[in-house]
Amino acid sequence: GQPDRPVRLVLKHFTNMLGGSLPANLRPVVRLDAGDWQRLEPGEPCPLPDGRLEGHWPLPPFEREARVALCYPYGPEEVDRLVAETHGYWRADTGGLRQAGRPLVRLSNDPGDTKGQRPGLYLVARQHAGETPGSWVLDGLLRRFAEAGPDAPLVWAVPLSNIDGVVQGDYGKDNFPYDLNRAWGSPPMRHEVLTIQHDMHRWTGRCRALLALDLHAPGACETAGAYFFLPKPEQSPQLHGQARAWAERFAAALGPDYAAEPFARLATYASRWETPNFTAFCCGRLNVCGFSMETPYSACNSTVLTREAYGQIGQAMAECIMRYPA
Repeated sequence: GQPDRPVRLVLKHFTNMLGGSLPANLRPVVRLDAGDWQRLEPGEPCPLPDGRLEGHWPLPPFEREARVALCYPYGPEEVDRLVAETHGYWRADTGGLRQAGRPLVRLSNDPGDTKGQRPGLYLVARQHAGETPGSWVLDGLLRRFAEAGPDAPLVWAVPLSNIDGVVQGDYGKDNFPYDLNRAWGSPPMRHEVLTIQHDMHRWTGRCRALLALDLHAPGACETAGAYFFLPKPEQSPQLHGQARAWAERFAAALGPDYAAEPFARLATYASRWETPNFTAFCCGRLNVCGFSMETPYSACNSTVLTREAYGQIGQAMAECIMRYPA
């Protein structure tokens, strides 16, 4: 039955989380009994006598079970739902199998053809398996393209690139021996990356490659809005300029409710690896404008991020892309 007294969610090692600094900026989601996922209120910091910091969140009343996640879960069931609800617009193909036999699924709306000239996108989400905001933004993108039908560009998308991490609950950021997004060299240091690289080479031969986007989430407590990491100018001045122009368009499309300031950024933070990432591969090996997007877990400034809000971000991006197909 219902607990006799209020129940709190307590994260005892809050500052050990990536970006764990301000519990008031973090609003996990909770599923009570058999209900739907819902956002909690902002957390309360609880300093301990020795200086450690816990994060506390009061839970709404429930009868038997409370499940908690940093953000709305997104896994194979949500991919299947997307395919079903878009009525066959998206074709699901298996690019390869992972260690546990799980398929690495790629969605597409058109196989293209050799020397095809239809504008093409390649979209990747969940290189870091815990970063579910990227999947929800991708979901909004793909649903909007499905509504556009033949007016949409050719799109190939890998919604769950770190599929083993997604299913097993492995966050996948900075893990040993190689983070997926630091394994894009030649040879690639992860099998998933090898599979996607092969697929991207096929993609460039079957369309007029327009953009390649890699969808992520930032530190847990970031709330300033979504933003892009551009390719570095030394990687390709031309592609850096193209990416900056796209960033300006996307920032305008998202508006102040969702876009951070600054929106276009360079990844200058320290890395544990010197090996290339997705963006470097796109620029250096494919000569394609590629960059990554970071969308927060909880809020963009005062806008609380629901599943519908993530979908609106993706829809706005899809509409922006369709306005600039050249």
